[in-house]
Amino acid sequence: MASIRVADEPAFVLHSIPYKETSLILDVFTRQYGRMALIAKGAKRPHSVLRPVLQRFQPLLVSWSGKSELRTLTKSEWVGGTPALVGDALLCGFYLNELLVKFLAREDEYETLYDHYMATISALSEMDTGSSRLEQILRPFELALLQETGYAAALDYCVESNASPIEAEKYVYQPERGIRPWQADDPGHWPILSGRALLEMAAGNFSETDTLLESKQLMRFLLGLHLQDQVLTTRQILIDLKKI
Repeated sequence: MASIRVADEPAFVLHSIPYKETSLILDVFTRQYGRMALIAKGAKRPHSVLRPVLQRFQPLLVSWSGKSELRTLTKSEWVGGTPALVGDALLCGFYLNELLVKFLAREDEYETLYDHYMATISALSEMDTGSSRLEQILRPFELALLQETGYAAALDYCVESNASPIEAEKYVYQPERGIRPWQADDPGHWPILSGRALLEMAAGNFSETDTLLESKQLMRFLLGLHLQDQVLTTRQILIDLKKI
């Protein structure tokens, strides 16, 4: 396999672990190449030019080379323009990163999801301290993640009518199928959703209280279904704090 060189690829650091005495292994989310494992040689040295740049939740341009699964980071440049996350916004940022690490296979392209992530980080960075908008910011990203990775069906399509949901009708999300009309004998743990909320979620509109409540029910169901026994630490903290 020939060595591959990539220059100035938009990226975010999701996670890092120490490697030997002076280096780091980075889990980065890139726009064209998806999740990549990169070794940042010497990044732990006090005077390394990489050390102050490799921060989470900051847009970067990264370059790398190599032919193994673990490539070598050759350059990283801070793009700027995103204020640091603090408080609840910081906790939500770690939650987003945990979701990406759990759901994305390495080196699969997710350009649309990358753009959703960048927009969500930007919205979190601009949020006022103590804001109640966390769910309105996080719900669209959760839905985008599940749909982009194939874990959620379209919300504006009923599998039985082959048409859009009717606003005044009730529906359920049936695993492996998607949206269909609610029936009285459906399992109690399947989310019951109004046609109106489904259409608003599909359109990316989470401003209405009822839609936000129904989207919480649906996202908890879908994430729990596909995470199974895997625990996301920050997700559980946010749930316990009643933030999401």
